[in-house]
Amino acid sequence: MAVESIMTTYNRLSVAFERGEGSWLYDTDGNKYLDALSGIAVCGLGHSHPAVTHAICEQAGKVLHTSNLYTIPNQQQLAERLTQISGMENVFFGNSGAEANEAAIKLARRYGHTVRNIDNPAIIVMEDSFHGRTMATLSATGNRSAQAGFEPLVSGFVRAPYDDIDAIKKIAENNPNIVAILVEPIQGESGIQIPADDYLNQIRAICDNNDWLMMLDEVQSGNGRSGKYFAYQHNDILPDVVTTAKGLGNGVPIGACLAKGVAATILTAGTHGSTYGGNPLSCAAALAVVNTIMDENLCERAEILGNRIANGFREQLGQAGYVNEVRNKGMLIAIELSEAGSELAVLAKVKGILLNVTGGGKVVRMLPPLTMTDSEAELLVNTLSQIIRVYAADERSSEAKEDGPEGERRA
Repeated sequence: MAVESIMTTYNRLSVAFERGEGSWLYDTDGNKYLDALSGIAVCGLGHSHPAVTHAICEQAGKVLHTSNLYTIPNQQQLAERLTQISGMENVFFGNSGAEANEAAIKLARRYGHTVRNIDNPAIIVMEDSFHGRTMATLSATGNRSAQAGFEPLVSGFVRAPYDDIDAIKKIAENNPNIVAILVEPIQGESGIQIPADDYLNQIRAICDNNDWLMMLDEVQSGNGRSGKYFAYQHNDILPDVVTTAKGLGNGVPIGACLAKGVAATILTAGTHGSTYGGNPLSCAAALAVVNTIMDENLCERAEILGNRIANGFREQLGQAGYVNEVRNKGMLIAIELSEAGSELAVLAKVKGILLNVTGGGKVVRMLPPLTMTDSEAELLVNTLSQIIRVYAADERSSEAKEDGPEGERRA
């Protein structure tokens, strides 16, 4: 048997795609699939978007890469656009969300040393969080299955339960080494966990009272997906640091760490860098993405359509005992099941729907393109609702067959 030439780090579904158009992907056999995952919140403008395609082709005919030893004009344009939208002051560009979060972690540590005079600066991070797979971001991540086998982890992180302000206040009282909080406004990998409406506002107040940096990981929730360009804009606050990636390049790798105030002064020449980060090609693509999101009001579209999709699932699945909850913030949409249903990703693929199941196998996660049409959204709701109803019925039938005559499950 032939040995795979690619490391077995992914549990892939048995399908390969050769082209895409809008909300649709087409496999090598010509079958088409409604993409409700967008490459895990990456292709927010869908596939083969003309503005992005044009920007990539045009830039490829000019220059792809020069390095950050030189000025990159469209990097400057992208930074100006992002700071204008976000209310931040400057940007460091990398290649991914993990790199953006690495930059934030390094920034916080340097802030601790140079501004707070703390020898061992620490960052509060949350349980069930996901910040990346580099050693520092993996250590910040609150997922033991992702960390297992990679010890020793990087020190300097103090963990609190998500959406628990009292736990953060307790840490503040007992740990003088804290210099920052790193938190996702909406936890994505754990199953679209949405905190209380004032959670970020209270974190902002705690950071202000303690001279901590408020650092928000918007790798998944940014770039219009939540119904605002950044999710923190729902709360009328400004963080000190915000990171993003995924939907920023619509498939072209790029990440960004934005800062303001004292945080914007911490990383100086020689303290951090990236060979590929913010190169002409990635910035051309990202600039096309940002301009399209803003010019076509896709943030507002994400809020309206995301609510419509979620309400459709609530109407069709609201009485299903197998479904605990449907929740969403814009086009971050989750259906939480009462029991593990990892097989649903495979069943949905068979019916032409692409999604994934996360949150310990109990949460169907959908991150559709912001450009999805009303009819495509209706197709998604109707098809997936039917799949879940049939799956739940099959599960109940299977359990009934396994029950003994006294109603007890057979060993």
